[in-house]
Amino acid sequence: MIIATVEALADARKEAREKLKSRLRVLVCTGTGCVANGSLKVLERFKELMGNEAVSADSHDETGIRLAHTGCHGFCEHGPLVKIEGMNIIYMKVHPEDVDEIVDRTINNGEIIERLLYRDPSDNSLFKSEEEIPFYAKQKRTSLKNCGNINPDNIEEYIARDGYAALARALSEMTPDEIISEITSSGLRGRGGGGFPTGIKWGFVKKASGEKKYVIVNGDEGDPGAFMDRSLLEGDPNAVIEGMAIAAYAIGADEGYLYIRAEYPLAVERTRTAIGQALEYGLLGENILGTNFNFKVRIKEGAGAFVCGEETALIASIEGHRGMPKSKPPFPANEGLFGKPTLINNVETFGNVPSILRKGAEWFASMGTENSKGTKTFALTGQVNNTGLIEVPMGTTLREIIFEIGGGIRNNKKFKAVQIGGPSGGCLTEEHLDLPLDYESLKQVGAMIGSGGLVVMDEETCIVDMARFFMNFTQNESCGKCVLCREGTRRMLEILEKITSGLGTREDIDTLAELSVAVQDGSLCGLGKTAPNPVISSMKYFMEEYIEHVEEHKCRAGVCQAFKKFEVEPLECKGCGKCARICPAGAISGKPKEPYVIDQESCVRCGACVAGCPFQAIKEVS
Repeated sequence: MIIATVEALADARKEAREKLKSRLRVLVCTGTGCVANGSLKVLERFKELMGNEAVSADSHDETGIRLAHTGCHGFCEHGPLVKIEGMNIIYMKVHPEDVDEIVDRTINNGEIIERLLYRDPSDNSLFKSEEEIPFYAKQKRTSLKNCGNINPDNIEEYIARDGYAALARALSEMTPDEIISEITSSGLRGRGGGGFPTGIKWGFVKKASGEKKYVIVNGDEGDPGAFMDRSLLEGDPNAVIEGMAIAAYAIGADEGYLYIRAEYPLAVERTRTAIGQALEYGLLGENILGTNFNFKVRIKEGAGAFVCGEETALIASIEGHRGMPKSKPPFPANEGLFGKPTLINNVETFGNVPSILRKGAEWFASMGTENSKGTKTFALTGQVNNTGLIEVPMGTTLREIIFEIGGGIRNNKKFKAVQIGGPSGGCLTEEHLDLPLDYESLKQVGAMIGSGGLVVMDEETCIVDMARFFMNFTQNESCGKCVLCREGTRRMLEILEKITSGLGTREDIDTLAELSVAVQDGSLCGLGKTAPNPVISSMKYFMEEYIEHVEEHKCRAGVCQAFKKFEVEPLECKGCGKCARICPAGAISGKPKEPYVIDQESCVRCGACVAGCPFQAIKEVS
């Protein structure tokens, strides 16, 4: 089917909406998180019971019930998720053995299965619909509006929900300058971490000299705990492709690349399917929608190098070179891929573009703060009750995200800190809970939004060990081009390991602070310059924990092995000798039927004796 004109697209939309009409629609989440929890088996059982041989736009049974798989619904903590449109029900933690009951009681008889509903841990209240659940109620899903609501492998479902209408408007009603003006007026800023105004960047590339230009989607999401871009590509790849095409028309490009890390096989697969269907429908390729606009798209799978998230390293990777940053200028806008002017934005940035052109710049600018417009997706992870993918207006506070959307800290523990922006971000504390999350506010406290990772930590987290973890990641991912990044981060990691192993000194803390500034100032690319951020911010707000480690030989969280001490309680020890037999260091001695003793100098603090004692006679002491 070729959609050759704007009018034909409108007709295709009407036809797609008719096809999708049904009494009930069963949507099974098949985002990566739910797939890992067994949602594909849930989907297969639904297909067996409902008689569907395939999940597609025209597969439905005689009762008008449609079955479809979707991308991520966001509530990853409670997957696999099953949503039943028409009854406004969402079921949580669904297993294949639950499907028979759902079909029998809910779909056939209209009954609600309470044990599959979301139960609020604070008061045990039950919630039937998605919009009632606090996790969803506090969000404003714009770029994620289709994720969890459409089959990402079926372009007709995207078209039915106004898909490619923005591209049609751009090609038939707007000039490239008008498109760039609309994006600029919306206040959209790059969602990949830098926050550079998107419209201004597009204008730079449009004005660059040269007939050949490129558009690149940066989908090399490598931050620990981040999965925003992956989820959008898995759940709504056509939105990103449409955003790319609009950008290409605006800047004068006819070719684009989607750079997606190979560790995201489902995102790669669904994006490839979306590209193939867009070509089949004439929404990519030659003379799109009857105009003289041509645009083709390729996928480049990244090999997993964190540094390829930096735009010049990403370009080098596409060109077939080792992913290493280059000095700027020249900037990619003037001399990028294969030496040609190149526009690079991340997945979420492009995903916002179609909605802005459909609804207008004022709509987007009405959300967020004065200088940070629109919404932002975050991956909420760590010690919080409701982990998952969320989208909130810019300016939403940490308190709202962690304690309202996230449901508070697990096991009623006390909130300690949150690492925002991954290895390039910073550590925020209780005093920042009411800080609005926007580019300027975070910069003032030494943090950054980054790509949108939020790792929540409770009172049992060691801040020094957290800094060591992120520095270990950054050091391993350094491309090695800069001396200060290559050797400076290595030395910083050595010092952090020394401190957490109980051998650190006050001089080590001073050296760590000096190295942080040196690496920040002397690294070539943004990744190197931001590598010390977790250390700098944690030392700023938790210096007392660093000092405790080196002066008191104490880890208040009880995480660092070197500071653990185990002793045998004589009155509880039965003298069985099991602890001595399992101790790898031979640090435990004693006589049968008498209390055993641990030699503290020989003990390696592994905890094997604690785990192995049948009488719980060995205790960890402070």
